[in-house]
Amino acid sequence: MRNDLKIVDLFCGAGGLSLGFEEAGFNSVLAIDMWAQAIETFNFNRKNNPVGIVADISKIDNNFVSEQIGTRVNGIVGGPPCQGFSLAGKRSVSDIRNQLYKDYFRVVKTISPDFFVMENVSGILNLDDGNFKNDIIAQAQEAGYDIYYKKLLASDYGVPQNRVRVFFVGIKKELYKGEFRFPEKCKQKISCEEALSDLPLFNGKEKATQYASPYKNQFQKQMRLKSKIIFNHENTNHADITKKLIRHVPEGGSIKDLPPELRGDRKYDSLLRRMRRDEPSNTIDTGHRTYFHYAEDRIISVRESARLQTFPDRYFFTGAKQSQYKQVGNAVPPKLAEQVAISIIEYLYN
Repeated sequence: MRNDLKIVDLFCGAGGLSLGFEEAGFNSVLAIDMWAQAIETFNFNRKNNPVGIVADISKIDNNFVSEQIGTRVNGIVGGPPCQGFSLAGKRSVSDIRNQLYKDYFRVVKTISPDFFVMENVSGILNLDDGNFKNDIIAQAQEAGYDIYYKKLLASDYGVPQNRVRVFFVGIKKELYKGEFRFPEKCKQKISCEEALSDLPLFNGKEKATQYASPYKNQFQKQMRLKSKIIFNHENTNHADITKKLIRHVPEGGSIKDLPPELRGDRKYDSLLRRMRRDEPSNTIDTGHRTYFHYAEDRIISVRESARLQTFPDRYFFTGAKQSQYKQVGNAVPPKLAEQVAISIIEYLYN
């Protein structure tokens, strides 16, 4: 495995994208995010290489970027905040967060790496009649890159989660070796039960730190590497009415399965869903307040959420529990990032 390849991660969050590239053989030399709690988690898990800094990329100049990096890097990766593009929220062309990709490209133009990777929600492709996508392509070409993009379903690439994201990959024009190919799909998807069944149920307890059983499959084995105990696996103390509501949601069911007296005026069919043990998870979001475990009447824990995102069990999330949920939900699944990173290594460096 190569160990001389270097990346910078912009809008790094808790470090899922960086971790995937690190697993493929890259070294992180700088990571930037304005959320201090996420940077704390990023650096906590890289004690020998704590390169995350708290900064607003829109307010730092090009000299600062050059000075922080110091040496040549191979790639720039990152996912500019996606709330302005998301199909799940109020999509607004004027949302100031929609402009942060321009600061991303400002850094790309300043550093001029071999490649860049930008990850975002699929809604970025058609917002404003596709003008944002077209401008991303134009920005990349102006900076001297051939650009490729594709919507990837995470469950097709070793992630036990049906999460759709778009990846833009830019390759420096002078390094062109034919069309860049995104990773091949896995032959078999990983279900929720395959991902989580070695983690202990709570049975009313507040937290658990010991595994329920030896690992049962290759995925669990990978998640448990270098980990002897479980972190961030805490129960949520639901009110009695909430427990009653959850009990009425069958495996694979949703709010539509509730009796009228419990459903009330809730109108969103995507609310109050219970995972199916024999299928990949729904998209892990930043709240997790309405997604229930397949075997217990509760929301899933931070560690279970992290498993479904493919963060290894040794990866510790700092801060209050709600912050931990948000850090996990905002992240790029490391296993998906790793597959993209491997494709880039095979294209550019092998």
